[in-house]
Amino acid sequence: MMVLPKGVRHIPGRLDRPGQQALVDDIRAVVEAAPLFRPEMPRTGKPFSVRMTNCGSLGWVADKGGYRYQANHPVTGEPWPAIPDRLLQIWREFSGYDFPPEACLVNFYEAGARMGLHQDRDEQDFDAPVLSVSLGDACLFRIGEASRSGPTRSFRLESGDIVVLGGEGRLAFHGVDKIYPMTSTLLKNGGRINLTLRRVTRP
Repeated sequence: MMVLPKGVRHIPGRLDRPGQQALVDDIRAVVEAAPLFRPEMPRTGKPFSVRMTNCGSLGWVADKGGYRYQANHPVTGEPWPAIPDRLLQIWREFSGYDFPPEACLVNFYEAGARMGLHQDRDEQDFDAPVLSVSLGDACLFRIGEASRSGPTRSFRLESGDIVVLGGEGRLAFHGVDKIYPMTSTLLKNGGRINLTLRRVTRP
């Protein structure tokens, strides 16, 4: 059995198929109000391979202005829609944190999309964990240590899995090496949705 870094938890199969479908329906409503957009690397302007949007009082964006949280969609200028109640319940159950999340980043991975190793460190402090929910096609998830040069290990995330990065694992480098196309029938046209709940400001 693979040993994960301290503070990193993998809860496989936490959401059953009806629970996954209900969350997909919630996210469809989010995307209708806040359409998916393609962020860009700040220094190069190179577009990400994933499309994304947000819900919550704050949303994470990336463009030539840098990585940051803001209260409005970068294309429409509208406030982000609220985080669905089902996601807030998952946060209450698994985060171990007394305050609600302020942002939920919605990443959509098509067959060839990936996400390089990175830290989630644009928040004001790191007491709150980062909690993610996987929906749709499986992926190969890579997790490392708090140093980019540290060892990494990879494991498969399936639809309905939850991952929590907290405590000593809050700043662990992590990424998505690849998507396994058509490994789930949850999304009609395939692909993977990753929902990442974060607390941004200090309570």
